[in-house]
Amino acid sequence: MKVAAMFADGSAGTVDRPDPQPIDDFVLVKIHSVPMCTEYKGFKNERDQDAVGFGHEAAGEVVELAQPGRVKVGDRVVVQPQLGCGRCWLCLDGEHIHCQNGRRLPEGQTAGQTYAQYILKPDWLLSPFPEDISYDHASMACCGLGPTFGAMQKMNVNALDTVMITGLGPVGLGGVVNAHYRGARVIAVESQPFRAKLALELGATAVFDPSNEHIQDQIMDLTGGLGVDKAMDCSGASAAHRLMVESLRRKGQACFIGQGGDFPLGASRDMISKGIGLHGIWHYNLSHFPALIKVIGQVEGQLDKFITHRFGMSRVEGAWKQQSTGDAGKVVLDPWA
Repeated sequence: MKVAAMFADGSAGTVDRPDPQPIDDFVLVKIHSVPMCTEYKGFKNERDQDAVGFGHEAAGEVVELAQPGRVKVGDRVVVQPQLGCGRCWLCLDGEHIHCQNGRRLPEGQTAGQTYAQYILKPDWLLSPFPEDISYDHASMACCGLGPTFGAMQKMNVNALDTVMITGLGPVGLGGVVNAHYRGARVIAVESQPFRAKLALELGATAVFDPSNEHIQDQIMDLTGGLGVDKAMDCSGASAAHRLMVESLRRKGQACFIGQGGDFPLGASRDMISKGIGLHGIWHYNLSHFPALIKVIGQVEGQLDKFITHRFGMSRVEGAWKQQSTGDAGKVVLDPWA
């Protein structure tokens, strides 16, 4: 099979690897759609050797089983990220993303990443979806819409809320889609012009530049001096964390989604006096997948705007270069082109 690779000379392309074989509950999935995430950051860095093994998002088709299980050949499935153990209380509760034990691929197999034509995955981490949803759209149930969907489930975002989203990379833009679907008013914070414009097209009411020294006043003016009801940071930037906490109304809620640096948090000033709730969100509970795939089926027009670029995996270098410009929403690879 073909897999994506970064080469020591700074270029990228594909290399051949042995086709994986299903074993025990590990199922062989033919990948049809690969959403790209932060792997491009590694492409931008210098390296002294070739590198393979990228990606954690995909949608595909079950093509071979080693034993009867929870999926069957021909099922169209979303490939969930990570490898939970499947036995601990977190995995059994649908929170495999936080599993403390983890699991390894079967001995001799290396097909654990999604920038590839095939992947091995335990059957319980494959989420079937209906025929009337495309592979590209279904694949947004990973990082495209998944983390912010989990945040909105946690905070019960609804049409009465004003929601602020800081950081409009693909995860933050997916948050705009999720919040707009729920009828919430969306305030976004982003300095990159392409993404700011795309957020407005996806349903944001306003997009503020974080470098504006009056941004806090702008947010308060737009919320009648009260602050936002709910907020989520998808940037991981310490300044965005601070802005998010300061922009919350009394008894508001916020979710930290973007991985990043630390920031000063005053327990009395920020949390106790305001009575706010702060949450860490990485993914969504797997029991909520049916609800998410239902949302996906109802926002297909939005997703066609959200997915701004498609590349064959043979052109992965061009895809990583496009991501590096910042002028992109969600970028999707076709492993077979």
